[in-house]
Amino acid sequence: MTAQEIRKAYLDFFEKKGHAVVPRAQLVPKDDPTTLFTGSGMQPLLPYLLGEKHPKGTRLVNSQTCLRAQDIDEIGDNRHTTFFEMLGNWSLGDYFKKQQIRWFFEFLVGEVGLDPNRIYVSCFIGNEKAGIPKDTESAEIWQDLFSEQGIDNKIVEIGSASNGNKVGMQGGRIFYYDDGENWWSRGGGIDNTPIGDPCGPDSEVFYDFGEELHDETKWGKAHPANDSGRFMEIGNQVFMQYKRTEKGFEELPNQNVDFGGGLERISAVAINSSDIFKISIIWPIIEKLQQLSGKEYQENTEAMRIIADHLRAAMFLAVDGVVPSNKEQGYVMRRLMRRAILKAFNLGIEQNFVQEIVSVIANMYKNDFPEVLEKEEEIIVILVKEEKAFKQTLRKGLREFEKLAKGREYPMSYPATIGGGTLNGTIVFKLYDTYGFPAELSIEQAKKDGVSLDDNWRKQFDAKMKEQRERSRTATKGIFKGGLGGQTLQHKKYHTATHLMYQALRDVLGDHVVQRGSNITEERLRFDFSHPDKMTEEQKQQVEKIVNEQIAKDLKITWAEYPTSEATGKLGVLGQFGDRYGATVKVYKMISDDSDKPFSFEICGGPHVDHTLQLAEGSKKFKIIKEQSSSAGIRRIKAVLK
Repeated sequence: MTAQEIRKAYLDFFEKKGHAVVPRAQLVPKDDPTTLFTGSGMQPLLPYLLGEKHPKGTRLVNSQTCLRAQDIDEIGDNRHTTFFEMLGNWSLGDYFKKQQIRWFFEFLVGEVGLDPNRIYVSCFIGNEKAGIPKDTESAEIWQDLFSEQGIDNKIVEIGSASNGNKVGMQGGRIFYYDDGENWWSRGGGIDNTPIGDPCGPDSEVFYDFGEELHDETKWGKAHPANDSGRFMEIGNQVFMQYKRTEKGFEELPNQNVDFGGGLERISAVAINSSDIFKISIIWPIIEKLQQLSGKEYQENTEAMRIIADHLRAAMFLAVDGVVPSNKEQGYVMRRLMRRAILKAFNLGIEQNFVQEIVSVIANMYKNDFPEVLEKEEEIIVILVKEEKAFKQTLRKGLREFEKLAKGREYPMSYPATIGGGTLNGTIVFKLYDTYGFPAELSIEQAKKDGVSLDDNWRKQFDAKMKEQRERSRTATKGIFKGGLGGQTLQHKKYHTATHLMYQALRDVLGDHVVQRGSNITEERLRFDFSHPDKMTEEQKQQVEKIVNEQIAKDLKITWAEYPTSEATGKLGVLGQFGDRYGATVKVYKMISDDSDKPFSFEICGGPHVDHTLQLAEGSKKFKIIKEQSSSAGIRRIKAVLK
């Protein structure tokens, strides 16, 4: 089966099991200050796994596009990608272990056609100290399934993965691991599970490519959680059956299932290839690169894998509204683009190649993701523009390098001098950071021009790059659409007050007022909006008066999902300028019991308080403490509840 066929078969399979197919969330998460990108299928559904009711019911399924920038330095091996699709199905207090395990096994064997003899699984060994028992239920379900296939179903207790490297397979089919492998929480292992969070054991599924892919002298003895490459994890079934409290772990009244399986990995095992780059949604890119470069994949594997992965990621970032820049998501996109362009340059592809590669990628996805077809021309313009700009950067970097080669000194404000034509890691990073000149080219050019390399250049450069990687991985608080810096009650109060103030500003200043950003902490709200002039004291007082009146009316706050075209068209709900939405949107309404017209009607991901009088607890009032210019034509308000 092709990857496209597997994606469709998966959605169809679970739809027949009563699941509603939900659209993918965008790669840039809304109202989530903890991460730059949507990195898992579960992430957009976390509010519902935490107890919020989903409008489409208790059984959901989708294929979620994901991006993990922290994996960028691992790209080049046979299984890692920054961009991937996660097949996911969820039970929100509906079915549990018995149905989930059996259905996934049925899908792999009956639909995809995998050989069950190559499937191995893991379960949670339990934690006596935390009062969490061994997950014997999952293990017994797996035993039944393997027995039905006539396969030996021996259970082996491993414990830690490092212990597995010592004891090996022991003839096992089902393996018990500790919380380092088979426990899910947002914090990681059992001891890092946040107070108040749902959590639970998980059961992972592995495919065995054969003993020939395992080097025992390098990796220790073989077992499913070993990193040798013999086994590939293709799915993880999380059973959220506990909640951590101050006193320990308690059973949840509603037990949830959160399943995630990598489409690329399942597609690879479907063709019995340990190289995921040979699947139908990546290999055509490799074929095009071979054609453009005149070189073979086998001799240029790492470079071609990096180009294929990075341009897939960049294309979908462009689809979801990201453009290359020096900040946040745009910075990661630019880094992906430049790495891909540099690798193509090293392959001898010096002509503009981005358009041809992106056309190949778009062609593979546009039938299943209509937004790709809709934005294909726009995407190509954005990415080709970055390609041209980077090639100019390369030329400028070469000029700067020539200064170095001739022994000229850099400005003393930067702690590095050339000193006799010696290249150190600090200057390599300077060329990279200031001029975008890649380290590989600096080293290559140094050898070409006879410039000596400092013995510690790599250590110095890596230290600087580590700082850059942290900027790629971690989002700054409050930079996202909803601007939330947390999920506490106080955050919710200020988020709710922001909606009230937004409408009040439009009432006082006019309908030209459009939100341009927000930042919310536990101490105050900050709101940017379009308006040409400084607000007068009278206007600020009017806004305060309107907001406090609406708080006193104790408006009820509810939400519903609408088709985006209906919400932004006929219903006329407010959104944020420049925001991009999927097929449906979540709309919050704030309305009094004696009115048929809401005061606030706005697209938002939440969360909010349940009714506005909660903002006045402790006899607090809404107060604007500062109003100033943010940029040309944009004003900024800071306000508090005090």
